Amino acid sequence: MPKAVQFDRYGDIDVLEIREVPRPVPAADEVLVRVRAAGINPGENAIRIGALHERWPATFPSGQGSDLAGVVAEVGSAVSGWSVGDEVIGWVDTRSSHAELVVVPAGNLVRRDPAVPWQVGGALFVAGATAQANVRAVEAGPGDTIVVAGAAGGVGSLTVQLLRRAGATVIGSAGEHNHAWLRDHGVIPVTYGDGVLDRIRTAAPDGVDAFVDTIGDGYIDLALELGVAKDRINTIIDVAGAARTGVRFEGMHGCANADVLAELAKLVAAGDLDVPIAASYPLTEVRAAFRELMRRHTRGKIVLEP
Repeated sequence: MPKAVQFDRYGDIDVLEIREVPRPVPAADEVLVRVRAAGINPGENAIRIGALHERWPATFPSGQGSDLAGVVAEVGSAVSGWSVGDEVIGWVDTRSSHAELVVVPAGNLVRRDPAVPWQVGGALFVAGATAQANVRAVEAGPGDTIVVAGAAGGVGSLTVQLLRRAGATVIGSAGEHNHAWLRDHGVIPVTYGDGVLDRIRTAAPDGVDAFVDTIGDGYIDLALELGVAKDRINTIIDVAGAARTGVRFEGMHGCANADVLAELAKLVAAGDLDVPIAASYPLTEVRAAFRELMRRHTRGKIVLEP
């Protein structure tokens, strides 16, 4: 029997268990994928502790995970275009990718180019689609100066690169150990923490046009203090702050689709988008993977490798 991550109640990391489950059976329009890599995301932590119960309640026992890359093991009767043995990148909306086998709607998959490492493919969808949505939300373009808070994280590291591709000058807040990586990717680094407002002003003497917040912790108010217009501030985490101030809270809006995933994968394969992998863990060490994630000091993504 295949193994999968499940939990029976809301709670901390210790509610996560590895269980043997019945082999999933694809419906007519689904594909069964043997997972080679599956990214983990902060949103999964929020769901597991019950913080998002009002929006996305869990049904127990619950699985978790959206991102995945793997090999097609079986195809549904109505599926065309996919065959057993095909290597794919995709996602599910059923909280189930942290597993050895998962059923995926056929339309949620794109073909994996051999130039896209398994770990990168398995971590690409959520962070990549969110990063692309950030770029659209703040209407980034040539001549803009844009600040990204949390510029070296899973979403931030991709957002800064896509903003640069859009022609913007990008200032990224991050720990000093990530500054060299940011400079290598054309980003002006500033250290977060006390005094960050002044450091941003020094880095942007002509002002800041837009702001992307991937961290929370008061960055919306900092962006407003910098004089950034509300409709050019986007947060992916501070729901209360967005409601209080009227700034954007876009998430993956408009970008959670296979066309965007295929374009991101194409950029990766061409060497035009760097997806840093901070660490990988076997499925059995899912608790350790989430402990690492919640320290909030990783560069890029953490993945599980069933």
